[in-house]
Amino acid sequence: MKDTFISKQIRYIGADDKDLDLFESQYIIPNGVAYNSYLILDDKIAVMDTVDVRKTDEWLQNLEGELDGRTPDYLVISHMEPDHGASMKILAEKYPNMQLVGNAKTFPMIDQFFELDLSGRTVTVKEGDTLSLGSHTLHFVMAPMVHWPEVMVTYESTEKILFSADGFGKFGALDTEEDWACEARRYYFNIVGKYGAQVQSLLKKAAALDIQMICPLHGPILKENLDYYIGKYNTWSSYEPEDKGILLAYASIHGNTRKAALQLADLLREAGAEKVAVTDLARDDMAEAIEDAFRYDRMVLACPTYDGGLFPCMEDFLHHLKAKGYQKRTVGLMENGSWAPASGRLMKGILESMKDITLAEPVVSIKSSMKEQNAQQMEALVKALV
Repeated sequence: MKDTFISKQIRYIGADDKDLDLFESQYIIPNGVAYNSYLILDDKIAVMDTVDVRKTDEWLQNLEGELDGRTPDYLVISHMEPDHGASMKILAEKYPNMQLVGNAKTFPMIDQFFELDLSGRTVTVKEGDTLSLGSHTLHFVMAPMVHWPEVMVTYESTEKILFSADGFGKFGALDTEEDWACEARRYYFNIVGKYGAQVQSLLKKAAALDIQMICPLHGPILKENLDYYIGKYNTWSSYEPEDKGILLAYASIHGNTRKAALQLADLLREAGAEKVAVTDLARDDMAEAIEDAFRYDRMVLACPTYDGGLFPCMEDFLHHLKAKGYQKRTVGLMENGSWAPASGRLMKGILESMKDITLAEPVVSIKSSMKEQNAQQMEALVKALV
């Protein structure tokens, strides 16, 4: 549940969005998403980010209720993406004496998004700069490409809180009861996953801070067992497998490749594979398939040849994996084709362009439907994977 009272002087003023169908117009969010914003009430008052324009009115109402007649002195801008920055102009116009705090890359982006005269109203900060609000002090840490170039995070040293921008975020409204790791993992790999090296750099900086609470821009405030969350981010951003297991991702036109893939899944389980997750790339959530590909240490791809190439959903899947930096995994292949099977060669070519991918042999090569020789190939592939 949403808890607006973070501490005596720090309040939550964000809003849940349960009506949005697709986050960033591509990710299914069955339990909505939270746009988080925070307010620090001290001698000086700081608003920590704004929200998506879809929830501007609710956010302003939350803000004004907590201000109780006072006026904010600063708006701290950690990330300019519209799900966090879209209400910035409205706030700046409502409070004309409020200063906007950002870094050298922040303010050119403001000009790109808004027509807003900020003459004399900007505070430009860099790595290591601080801003005193009274009993609270903000320390600014640059986090470029986590996951936009202007991103920074803010550490408040009195209450030891890290305002982590999109880091440690997840899908799901705050009143949703669900496992953190599942939706945080899907969020991370699909949105931030390409920038593992930059996340690693930020984690190294964060390791020098005494962090007692993490306040992200999406998802719940993290107050306990922080080593667990930081450990997950360390694993994810270093591209190490999180669990031992096999994702079997298949594409099937008329059902024969599907039948073969399910048979292979059964053989893998019988051989003792720790976990076998199966996904139909044509029907299941692509973002969840990406999540599972990064979660497990092995993968099998099963795909028919289509117009001399790959069936489109498999090609899309591989495109996403490459774009997000898929690496350090073992992959087995199954192809199907009625007159000129080519999908095995094409999948292999894409995988070989990725980093530290081990291809398991043999490739199971089916012509239209399973035959005895394919069963033998499957058994050999199972031995190579388990």
